[in-house]
Formats: sequence, C-alpha cells, structure tokens
Amino acid sequence: QLQLVESGGGLVQPGGSLRLSCAASGSTLDFYAIGWFRQAPGKEREGISCLHSSDGSFYYADSVKGRFTISRDNAENTVYLQMNNLKPEDTAVYYCAAGPYYCSDDTGAYKYDYWGQGTQVTVSS
Repeated sequence: QLQLVESGGGLVQPGGSLRLSCAASGSTLDFYAIGWFRQAPGKEREGISCLHSSDGSFYYADSVKGRFTISRDNAENTVYLQMNNLKPEDTAVYYCAAGPYYCSDDTGAYKYDYWGQGTQVTVSS
C-alpha cells in the first residue's frame, strides 16, 4: 500500500523559501497524481498544486501561481513543492496526497486515495 511522508516544513520569514518533500513508499508514483493541499487554522483545506506522473497534467491555485513549483524525482519516488516568496498567508499545515485522476482545477479530496500526515509551514517575522 502506498504511504506518503511529508517533510521540509518549518519557520521562515516573509519572502523566504522552503522546499517540501513528499516521499512515497510501498508503490511507485508512476501512475498517480500527487496533490499538495494546505489547511490553515479555521479555514477549509485548499488544493494548491498537482502533478500527474504519467499524463503530465498539472495545476496551480491562483494563490500560489508564480511562487510555488511542483516537481518529481523518479529515482527518489518523491514529489517536491518549492515555495518561494512566502507570505504570512501561506502559513498552514501542508499535506500531499496521491490518486489516480488527472490534475485539474477540481482539487476535491475525493480524487485522492492516500494522504500524508502533514508538515507545518509558518511564515512570520
């Protein structure tokens, strides 16, 4: 069974950068879409990015477009989220998830079968 583990979160100043990792085990990511989500206290979960390993489809939410980049390392079976120019409103717990559907602006949780445990990102001076 596929297992996902996020890492790379932490405390960063506004304008700084972090790279989150989503390491997979138990199965290859070759046929999965990997989505990145975040949830801030008191707010709904937001799907912010997605990359499908096979069909190449991808997605970025407007809130992160131009600042965040999703990528994949096949050898490491890991998907990354490079986050630049971080803002205080990016503060949230970040989760990765895997599912069989192509990436689109439909970021519903129903599209994902496997979830990581989350990693905290705090942007503050």
